[in-house]
Amino acid sequence: MGYRVVVVGATGNVGREMLNVLAEREFPCDEVAALASSRSTGDEIEFGETGRMLKVKNIEHFDFAGWDIALFAAGSDVAKAYAPKAGAAGCVVIDNSSYYRMDPDVPLIVPEVNPDAIAGYTARNIIANPNCSTAQMVVALKPLHDAARIKRVVVSTYQSVSGAGKQGMDELFEQSRNIFVGDPAVPAKFTKQIAFNVIPHIDSFLDDGSTKEEWKMVVETKKIMGASIKVTATCVRVPVFVGHSESINIEFENELPAAEAQRLLRDAPGVMLIDKREDGGYITPVECVGDGATYVSRVREDPTVENGLSLWCVSDNLRKGAALNAVQIAELLGRRHLQKG
Repeated sequence: MGYRVVVVGATGNVGREMLNVLAEREFPCDEVAALASSRSTGDEIEFGETGRMLKVKNIEHFDFAGWDIALFAAGSDVAKAYAPKAGAAGCVVIDNSSYYRMDPDVPLIVPEVNPDAIAGYTARNIIANPNCSTAQMVVALKPLHDAARIKRVVVSTYQSVSGAGKQGMDELFEQSRNIFVGDPAVPAKFTKQIAFNVIPHIDSFLDDGSTKEEWKMVVETKKIMGASIKVTATCVRVPVFVGHSESINIEFENELPAAEAQRLLRDAPGVMLIDKREDGGYITPVECVGDGATYVSRVREDPTVENGLSLWCVSDNLRKGAALNAVQIAELLGRRHLQKG
């Protein structure tokens, strides 16, 4: 017996990827419903590459009663309005927006990192999916933290335009084309030209000069891994379609040689270590697209602190940063709490 699963925001980048991942991983679905706004009602969308087509339903008129799991990929406004309704109807929500992440009654889950925290879902029947840049980072940090206890993390991100949705991807494509033919590259989705450029600004600015994206990485890492870890982040949008990269510097309480860190990462769940100290012996965003792994390269000791390492981390932000992590949460939920007879 399988589950009745709802995908909210099924016509967007992440929603479509959720359907793909559900199909690829053969998640035990007896029934799948694709929900979106009234603009998409009646459209058809493919359930992965199964050839099975789903007719998109209007979320405004949907009854969540009798459904087991709802994967939300439609933004904070939709999550605020509909996740509590789904939860109250007995359907467990796994939400990809930022709205519930810091709610003390909502667990924030990366299955490879803090699976036991999922038990807290019963408070509201809602589970939060972390920010894409946070998710891949904590997967890489977890085995190292267990071995040597992390004191401080300094991270700079190189985040693809798909993190800003279809509009972001379209803008990079259109600006690149315009530049090649001599037309102006006018920004609309982003604050400045993104083609052949980088923008040190993701989400809104806060009073202290950081951005909300940087704040998310700080507070989400603490909630997932422990409040004692200090984190400072600089988040940058780069002209890459899919795949987030991160340069991570870590200071530990205890000594952790680079060779031992490499061994730990090689054996860690969800991590793929590609770290050859030669030309091309590392992973770039182009190579991670479509894959669920968090790739780590360039592991090396930092001689400027007593116990320090630096590393390079790359992952498909639409996969591990969003859709895959949500489906992995659903799998964990099924194994531990929603077993079907």
